[in-house]
Amino acid sequence: MAAKVEMGKKVPNFKIASSSGEEFSLASQKGKKVVLYFYPKDSTPGCTTEGIEFNEMLSQFKKQNAEVYGISRDSLKSHDKFICKYDFKFELLSDEDEEVCKLFDVIKEKNMYGKKVMGIERSTFVIDESQKLVGEFRKVKAEGHAAEILKFIKSLE
Repeated sequence: MAAKVEMGKKVPNFKIASSSGEEFSLASQKGKKVVLYFYPKDSTPGCTTEGIEFNEMLSQFKKQNAEVYGISRDSLKSHDKFICKYDFKFELLSDEDEEVCKLFDVIKEKNMYGKKVMGIERSTFVIDESQKLVGEFRKVKAEGHAAEILKFIKSLE
């Protein structure tokens, strides 16, 4: 999976482990909009804020025929704890081998307490019903982000 996603182009199908216990496949989402938000780590303050906001607005996303998925490098076990702790009603996808992260080019050098580390840059992608990439949001701030994405999806109509 060397190719990177490009705006206006079809996103290549990918399969990834999901907190539902079923494997997530992008192809199975055809006919729906998909909001794929990449976040650095389960149960950290920013990621928790972002997850809670998406969760609170989930019914509004569904009214727009949009499914929301959070994705990080955390394990399914870690995702399960995160989901239970905050009662998320959407699936979290586990990209431990970074295949999907690389496809969307979200692994960036970050500065953690003076050390340079490679990690997920908080980013969100909106894929339309025909599986074309129609929205790309990078370096996002967690707070208020779900509302921003919902507004963007409503503007697509």
